[in-house]
Amino acid sequence: MNPTTTPQENIVLIGFMGCGKSTVGRELHQRLGYPLVDMDHVIEQRAGKSITRIFADEGESVFRAMETALLKELNDRAAPRRIISTGGGIVESATNRALLKNLGYVVWLHASASVILQRTRKIHNRPLLETEDPATRIQTLMEHRTPLYQETAHLKLDTDGLCCAELAAGILECSRYFFNNRA
Repeated sequence: MNPTTTPQENIVLIGFMGCGKSTVGRELHQRLGYPLVDMDHVIEQRAGKSITRIFADEGESVFRAMETALLKELNDRAAPRRIISTGGGIVESATNRALLKNLGYVVWLHASASVILQRTRKIHNRPLLETEDPATRIQTLMEHRTPLYQETAHLKLDTDGLCCAELAAGILECSRYFFNNRA
């Protein structure tokens, strides 16, 4: 596979945990009828355990390798158009960033650190936030990942204060323009 080839016509959602990738992915699936691939769910199904358990049993590096392997699978030009929802840390790898860009139109869903903290506070399946100070951890990870999301995305959407329907409408309009006007 050559990552410099023309992107496929998938819509790929990236962004920090809790920014709404899975929720917006479901809304786009409903509107377009494209299959939804929630990468975290696929990895959990294949591993037969939760991401938290994968981190605990095998470590983050094994999970990241699973993400890359799945991205390589998804880069199949014969596959139908899809909505692809990724994990928050998928942009950590340069290989993954190239694969993501080749998959199609990459949309970075962004939320403020305070909103992320609020959305993830009661969810206990976030292994990277299992710390005494999740707010600081969120801020540190966001500062590290922001340039990686910027490098990868065709579009950045701030999700604070917007509903799922508004976000999906914006993504659909921008993706039509992208696919109709690329060289």
